[in-house]
Amino acid sequence: ETNLDSASIDVIEAENVRMQQSAAQEINAKEVNTHQSAVANMNSTDVSAHESALGVVNAKDVELTNSAVGVIGAENVTVNGIAGAVLANSVDLGNTRIGLVAGRQVKADRIDTIVLLGNQIEGDVKTVLDTQGALTAGVMAGMVIGIILLVGRLLFGRR
Repeated sequence: ETNLDSASIDVIEAENVRMQQSAAQEINAKEVNTHQSAVANMNSTDVSAHESALGVVNAKDVELTNSAVGVIGAENVTVNGIAGAVLANSVDLGNTRIGLVAGRQVKADRIDTIVLLGNQIEGDVKTVLDTQGALTAGVMAGMVIGIILLVGRLLFGRR
């Protein structure tokens, strides 16, 4: 077990990591618990972060409270805070602002997001682009690009 208090370290390889007001570049551990800490890259089975800033998290289970994260890839995610992107099987979001959410099951008390992709979505969701909107935007973008290429070929094609 590794316990850090007001420390800064590059790489941590341990079974369990507990961080209090500390920073790490990379953590590889079975269980990670952070409080008022920062981690750039984390690979773990279980992650619990409170008032922390995380860059990239790869884990089985992630629970964030009043924290910010860049990208999460996990089986089960619970977030109260800010996230850039969450890719998971099951996503449970409290009071969260998030860029991209992709999950099989997405539950939210209240969520503000730009892109939301999911099979089962429950809760108060405010999104710019949902699953149907993403598919429509993709089809429309494909059609516009196809028309531009066709017109370009007709006007400037070799004869």
